[in-house]
Amino acid sequence: MDLNTVTEVVRRPSDRPGADWREGDAWLAGGTWLYSAEQPHLRRLIDLTALPWEPLVPSDAGLEIGATCTVRDLYSFRAPPDWPGAGHLVRTACEAFLSSFKVWNAATVGGNICMSLPAGPMITLTVALEARYELWAADGTVRTVDALDFVTGDHRNVLAPGEVLRRIDVPAHALAKRAAHRRFSLTRLGRSTVFLIGTQAPGTSNLLLTVTAGTTRPVRFAFDHMPDAATLRQSIDAVPADVWFDDPNGTPGHRRHLTRHFAEEIRRELASGGPA
Repeated sequence: MDLNTVTEVVRRPSDRPGADWREGDAWLAGGTWLYSAEQPHLRRLIDLTALPWEPLVPSDAGLEIGATCTVRDLYSFRAPPDWPGAGHLVRTACEAFLSSFKVWNAATVGGNICMSLPAGPMITLTVALEARYELWAADGTVRTVDALDFVTGDHRNVLAPGEVLRRIDVPAHALAKRAAHRRFSLTRLGRSTVFLIGTQAPGTSNLLLTVTAGTTRPVRFAFDHMPDAATLRQSIDAVPADVWFDDPNGTPGHRRHLTRHFAEEIRRELASGGPA
């Protein structure tokens, strides 16, 4: 779509891209959503993809994902053997995009997170892997937030005007966990109605269950020991009614029902020593 109110595109921003932020600005990091809808309030685009941010940096500490890393680059990442759950979770999350694989060449991890839609698969992935986000403010200060706390509602997050997501840090201990996932959509390539990921630390019986897409913000359930079916269901039923998402892909009641069903499948799978 033509953005006919935009009069300037900053192709080479400074190392502090928000320093000159003003009303009517927007970050451009792939633009796969930005160009898909009218944006009458915009006057200027600041292209983050020109910044020299490394897309993927694995280390002993974990995996650093640059905010401008494309979905294609992330999908191509091959996790080392000591990160058993990372490989299939990354591929599953990338395949959950409501878009053609061709869009992956432009769509970015950070862009999907900052859109902060309930069905954002990069949100699901990074919350489940206990990531932290590094945010750069317009005044040059830096802060980090837990991925779980970044999205606050449908299309809402904690970013202040001129603040930008710089990178996502995924800790090695989360990448070393076993994992199981479940996802439901109305059509094979449709938007997620619910997307759940459960993880378990090696040599333990704990459970970390992340629920997204069916809720307006990510919800996490943490158990030191594998809960029984009744305890898990009670935890899901305790989610406030206004947190469940309602759109043409599913009513709150439908999404709660699916979450109960798939959470129990994940619980049984990890309790029985199922897939990594």
